[in-house]
Amino acid sequence: MSLISTPVTEEIDLYLRKYFSSEDEFLYNLRMETKSAGMPEISISPVQGLFLQMLLKTINARKILEIGSLGGYSAITMARALPEDGLLYAIEINKTYCDFISRKTQESGLSHKIKVINSSGEDFLKNLSNEEIFDFIFLDADKSGYINYVNLSIPHLRKGGIIAADNALAMGNISEKSEDLNARAIHSFNLFMINNKDFFTSLVPIGDGLTIGLKL
Repeated sequence: MSLISTPVTEEIDLYLRKYFSSEDEFLYNLRMETKSAGMPEISISPVQGLFLQMLLKTINARKILEIGSLGGYSAITMARALPEDGLLYAIEINKTYCDFISRKTQESGLSHKIKVINSSGEDFLKNLSNEEIFDFIFLDADKSGYINYVNLSIPHLRKGGIIAADNALAMGNISEKSEDLNARAIHSFNLFMINNKDFFTSLVPIGDGLTIGLKL
């Protein structure tokens, strides 16, 4: 037994991608098309995708809120884990990205499960009716906004629901002394979640890390 985590070498990463991946031909092509469309290569990893699907099935999620959808890779990945009457709100501030996501959700056959909304996460949450309750909330937008998103989301997340935030390891730059602004924002968010009595929180070091908070 060791207190030090096993380093994810190239060999281990290949093993994970081979056996613990949510990516099929459609998602692979979507990843490539997202890149060709000029979007940044910051979608979740296929290994993260499978883990998110497992979380969704574990809590029997029927309704998901995603803040920051980029090209729709994570939205489509998660929607696949929903029941037929499930629904995912994909919130994306970039109108061009929203149009791209809408096309891809049609192609995926999941447009009945994914509602694409062109809005900032903050504006969407501030205008959300009290009756809107989610089982799962996924954050993958501006890192400096994560804490605010959680505070605004708490009334809309059911007890036993989960908030998951991507980039919890800040591309390997996470530390208390990092000079990178995103890394500092993520570190502050991680501490906020750890000390938040509304959640039981852990961090899963797959992909660029996922901070996972279970609402108590």
